[in-house]
Amino acid sequence: MGDGFQKALDDIKEYGCHILQVFEDEFGPGFCYSIGIQKTSGAPELIVIGLQNQISASIINEYNRRTNMGELFQEDTFYDGFLEGFPVIFKKIDKKHYDAYLGRALWLYQGDNFDVFQLIYPTTSGIWPWDPEAPESFINSNPALYSNK
Repeated sequence: MGDGFQKALDDIKEYGCHILQVFEDEFGPGFCYSIGIQKTSGAPELIVIGLQNQISASIINEYNRRTNMGELFQEDTFYDGFLEGFPVIFKKIDKKHYDAYLGRALWLYQGDNFDVFQLIYPTTSGIWPWDPEAPESFINSNPALYSNK
């Protein structure tokens, strides 16, 4: 097992999760995701796409803290306390995206038998990605990995 894998296991043991950062490239926007939250608290893992990695990591740490304190999050419900001044919602991502986005989580869980929420946030003008007036650049930087219900 490589150092990165051992670091992930150590972080999960000490903090309840490990955060992976993937930088923006020609294939898509940068993103961060957790591994270990479902193992430690039973809550879904979390992926945050299109924000600066430092902000995304802070959001995941807050989600981890709150789930470890017993808070339960539901899909399509607005929550405060993750992005200052803006509500967010969570949507369960479709397993067809796991291979492309969640490689280390697939390793930890030895397959796709785990759940992941995608954190969805509005623009600074309060526009959500599904709003008709959502800018194309915003939609591209925050791709929907969830099924539209």
